[in-house]
Amino acid sequence: MSDISALSFEEAMKELEGVVRDLESGNVELEKSISLYEQGARLKAHCEKKLKEAEEKVARITLGPDGQPNGTTPVEGL
Repeated sequence: MSDISALSFEEAMKELEGVVRDLESGNVELEKSISLYEQGARLKAHCEKKLKEAEEKVARITLGPDGQPNGTTPVEGL
């Protein structure tokens, strides 16, 4: 298992998909299922954090009169 906080969104999603696949297979022992579920919850939280960070970055982009990005503005200013 890798350090979840160091994963990119895409890497975390790939690991989360693997966890879901393993759990859905029904071929995992109970203790392993619990461990996988906990790992999946951590991966889900990490993905949600990464998405929120991306949304905040997009929200900071400001457009000029021509519709082209011309800088960023603090999220608080929106």
